[in-house]
Amino acid sequence: MNYNTITNLIGAVLRFLGMTMLVPLVVALWYNDNYNPFLISAVITFVVGIVSGLKTHEIDDLPIKESFAIVAIGWFSVAMFGSLPYILSGIPLLDALFESMSGFTTTGSTILPAIEDCSKSLLFWRSFTQWLGGMGIIVLFLAILPKLAVAGRDLFRAEVPDPIGDKLRPRLSQTAKILWSVYIGFSAVEVFVLWLSGMTFYDALCTTFSTMSTGGFSPHSESIAFFHSFLIEYIVIFFMFVAGANFALHYWVLRGGAEHLFRDSEFRLYTCIVFCATLLIVLVLWGTHGFDSIRLGLFQVVAIVTTTGFATADFDAWPDAARMVLFLLMFIGGCAGSTGGGMKVVRLLLLIEYGYRELFRSLHPKAILPIRLGRQMVPQGVMEAILSFFILYIFIFAVASLILSILGMDTVSATSAAATALGNVGPGFNIIGPAAHFGGVHPIGKLVLILCMWIGRLEIFTVLVLLIPDFWRK
Repeated sequence: MNYNTITNLIGAVLRFLGMTMLVPLVVALWYNDNYNPFLISAVITFVVGIVSGLKTHEIDDLPIKESFAIVAIGWFSVAMFGSLPYILSGIPLLDALFESMSGFTTTGSTILPAIEDCSKSLLFWRSFTQWLGGMGIIVLFLAILPKLAVAGRDLFRAEVPDPIGDKLRPRLSQTAKILWSVYIGFSAVEVFVLWLSGMTFYDALCTTFSTMSTGGFSPHSESIAFFHSFLIEYIVIFFMFVAGANFALHYWVLRGGAEHLFRDSEFRLYTCIVFCATLLIVLVLWGTHGFDSIRLGLFQVVAIVTTTGFATADFDAWPDAARMVLFLLMFIGGCAGSTGGGMKVVRLLLLIEYGYRELFRSLHPKAILPIRLGRQMVPQGVMEAILSFFILYIFIFAVASLILSILGMDTVSATSAAATALGNVGPGFNIIGPAAHFGGVHPIGKLVLILCMWIGRLEIFTVLVLLIPDFWRK
């Protein structure tokens, strides 16, 4: 294990993070807010980044152990230093770390009881951290440091653990730049469209940061319902749906046309899930909400399945059948290669195919029936990794739910809190519903949820591999 390489590259990430803190500093100056939290945080983060990178040297190769360590420890370090503006604004340390981790992991769960009481610059920072974390700090790092990208294949894989793992370009720096270009392009379009629809530029920017990252932070306690605009709701629905799909697929669609969408089996299942879940909720709500149930159901289904977590209604007050649909969607998440969390649609698709194959083989033991994703045959090793991921995901969910229950949370609140943190969704049910917050959770419970957000964002293996004793041996 080359510890110098790890500290050097994490130091470079912190230097970049320190520079990004100058953006909310400018916002603070514009709105006459207190800019000291961002100025002090930027200086501290940048200085620590410089000190950590004093022993810099040329990187020709980046082994897989160092890659996992850089991504896992780097993400936690970013969340820690990203919490400085909250701490310097008067928020307790643990709550500040919770809010920061929720931001960078694009979870969207908040401990703030009164969001509007915070300064505009601090709320801007909340949303901005989600936008940075959406496509990934490490992916952005690869995009701006071509020398690292040559040696960073395992770094990229640890940051974007796609089950199949196709790259858009042979060079990782080119792939990272393409992904970020598409991400920035959609973000710019959404800001412009929301601004035209009646939002202030500030609200349009913060909402876009949280939409394209599938984060869900809003500068208003009422979330998207604050704007009382059906047009804004449908605009946000569209961009949440876009953000929940594979950004590599968006690139091919922009280059070659919409037929790429219909060829992609994961995107077809993703669309089918949204349609079926919306239909179920509409049927449940129709008796009380009529035609309005279509808008309410569609918005909330897209918000939960993409793990964005925005709300236009208190869905915690809906009938149990509708809440159960939303609870199950928390586990599915968006597509591979999207900014969404959860287990990902592609894994669900392959698990369904695997289950069908095993049923078929029980009737025809000698049959050879390979599992395919589109035209591509899925290797047995990939299926074993997906099954391992599924088992670990459910195990961590169960353990987190149990701990939260022991700490005094009711069953619905505990299970939904664990699911929403591990899936990077945002709101849950009961005491942590869309009209509530996580401020009342036990301090140990907050630590558990922070770990779940971190583990869920890096899709389990990148973090849990650090617990293997052999990982730290030379």
